[in-house]
Amino acid sequence: METIILFAPLAGALIAGFGWRVISEKGAQYLTTGLLFLACLLSWVVFLTHDPAVVKHIHILDYVQSGSLSAEWSIRLDRLTSIMLIVVTTVSALVHLYSLGYMAHDDNWSEGESYKARFFAYLSFFTFAMLMLVTADNLVQMFFGWEGVGVASYLLIGFYYKKPSANAAAIKAFVVNRVGDFGFILGMLGLFLLTDSIRFDDVFAAAPQLAETQISFLWTDWNAANLLAFLLFVGAMGKSAQLFLHTWLPDAMEGPTPVSALIHAATMVTAGVFLVCRMSPLMEYAPEATAFITFLGATTAFVAATIGLVQNDIKRVIAYSTMSQLGYMFVAAGVGVYSVAMFHLLTHAFFKAMLFLGAGSVIHGMHHEQDMRNYGNLRKKLPYTFWAMMLGTLAITGVGIPLTHIGFAGFLSKDAVIESAWAGTDGGYAFWMLVIAALFTSFYSWRLMFLTFYGEARGNKHTHEHAHESPKVMLVPLGVLALGAVFSGMIWYGSFFGDHNRVNAFFGIPVHAEAAAEGHGDAAATDEHATAETHGEAAPAEADTHAAADHGMAPQGAIFMHPDNHVMDDAHHAPTWVKVSPFVAMVLGFVVAWIMYVSDGTVYFAGLKVRIHQGNLPQRIAEANPVLYRFLLNKWYFDEIYDFLFVQPAKAVGRFFWKRGDGNVIDGTINGVAMGIIPFFTRLAGRAQSGYIFTYAFAMVIGIVVLITWMTLSGGAH
Repeated sequence: METIILFAPLAGALIAGFGWRVISEKGAQYLTTGLLFLACLLSWVVFLTHDPAVVKHIHILDYVQSGSLSAEWSIRLDRLTSIMLIVVTTVSALVHLYSLGYMAHDDNWSEGESYKARFFAYLSFFTFAMLMLVTADNLVQMFFGWEGVGVASYLLIGFYYKKPSANAAAIKAFVVNRVGDFGFILGMLGLFLLTDSIRFDDVFAAAPQLAETQISFLWTDWNAANLLAFLLFVGAMGKSAQLFLHTWLPDAMEGPTPVSALIHAATMVTAGVFLVCRMSPLMEYAPEATAFITFLGATTAFVAATIGLVQNDIKRVIAYSTMSQLGYMFVAAGVGVYSVAMFHLLTHAFFKAMLFLGAGSVIHGMHHEQDMRNYGNLRKKLPYTFWAMMLGTLAITGVGIPLTHIGFAGFLSKDAVIESAWAGTDGGYAFWMLVIAALFTSFYSWRLMFLTFYGEARGNKHTHEHAHESPKVMLVPLGVLALGAVFSGMIWYGSFFGDHNRVNAFFGIPVHAEAAAEGHGDAAATDEHATAETHGEAAPAEADTHAAADHGMAPQGAIFMHPDNHVMDDAHHAPTWVKVSPFVAMVLGFVVAWIMYVSDGTVYFAGLKVRIHQGNLPQRIAEANPVLYRFLLNKWYFDEIYDFLFVQPAKAVGRFFWKRGDGNVIDGTINGVAMGIIPFFTRLAGRAQSGYIFTYAFAMVIGIVVLITWMTLSGGAH
């Protein structure tokens, strides 16, 4: 079953890509979509029936056998894998279905031009590469999938290759990701150097020893666990668009909207989060690296949220929202609550895919207009799309009943991240950055809704008059994703962030003695622990964690939390003000967005008529703060800074080698030889060709004299 899940998208990609002329373009679309739904169905069967305590290793074939390096292609099936299987295949299957309607008539292609089979083949290949990544049983196989999604993203982002901006965006994504991938390669090589293996179980078993090992790198000695964890995270930074390696993500919007949903919701950008969670046995012994992950994740969440405040392209707003939410996931992983990182990854996949596909429905209905300033009053024109995006907005902003487990998906998973950040940093930098980011997220999410669906129609009148709802094939995926956006948080809250024992059972982690600390005093667990010690046996935590590590065994379970890691338990006992802070931030963001984009400036309070503002408040604020507005609108000038520091110097070096190296040296040398030296000797040789016999006879005599003289002086030895 697992093999079918993995290879069904690949089969669809190959048949659609190379055999579409045989099965027809429409046949290629239906085939790839059908195979993805098959993979999706089987993934849910695996997720619901697989025993999390059992880690399955399904061998497929060998990659490399060289000395001690053994790199085979195997499927590793545990709880982390099964979660990613349902996320990837569900979103991908719905994106395939959605694309049947969205790509039916594309203005970027002329009449009669074939493009649909190629597009669906790329989507399926992307899905296969991502499945190869998440099912990897060793670092080499993961790297193959890692690079596979990079190639597929290049093809999909640049799908409209006739547009220079699409080609530039595809190249940018490819190059920036190669920077991060260099860190991944160094981390992988370092692990092989120190552990003599690239298999996960071997690396995990060696993690305690790596924490006590020093390694020389860049003329300095480093703690091996910290350095290697950091290098692997550099790879995650590129793939998951964390600060400094994030600039490719907004430009990825140049691809068709279904591509945006696939890349941003469930596949490529979550690969980095998955990598950090998969390497949790190493991360737990790398405190400096995880502290950096926490810091950068919180900073990314904040920076991306500030940029999203002022963007006008509907897809770019959601793109920066993705970048911000990825920061949340890395904070949860950085403080050691990997289950919460995966929880937010799961819920985010549903509501973010729905927001992107909803945005695509708006763009489709508005004849490919993407500027929200040209929308307005589309509720009645696109009612189903409106309600789908409304549910997605309620989910991402975190609407729910405070201090309960009742609410939309983002309410439960985002709050779990923020509570974990408070516990893991003692209410420090990461916690406050995430709360502020939650406020900004609420503001720009409601700003998107108000500009798109409320107020007066703006922009081209003809476009508004002919705005229409999308076909059912595009609306059905929105409805399915809406179910996830509403219910996924409430259904799986307990499994990812509930009682410690329940989380352990869900992820196949042996019963942890620290779980008894849930509520700081579970009598039964304490008695069990004491009984074990009385009889001279190791307590559960010692037997299943310390003992495994001490004897060179990999920790059991899909994730590993060190016995000293109490962050999840502390998060459950966070003060009330910490637990309600995300809700307060959400309400403030909504109120400010409503005042700025919906209210006419008049508010009635306790029977009093209060005038808050007059005229266009957003425009007035922007005009009053032009420097700050331009700073945010230009995305903190990261592109301009990178252009100055890297792009222009690289062009200057290229021009130098072109003009001086290629032009002056290479071409100059060839031209000098061909047009100077050779003609010179040709002219000299030509002068010897006098045409007189006595001249040639004289030359022969001189030659004979020279030969005889040489033989005489050398004694005829040779």
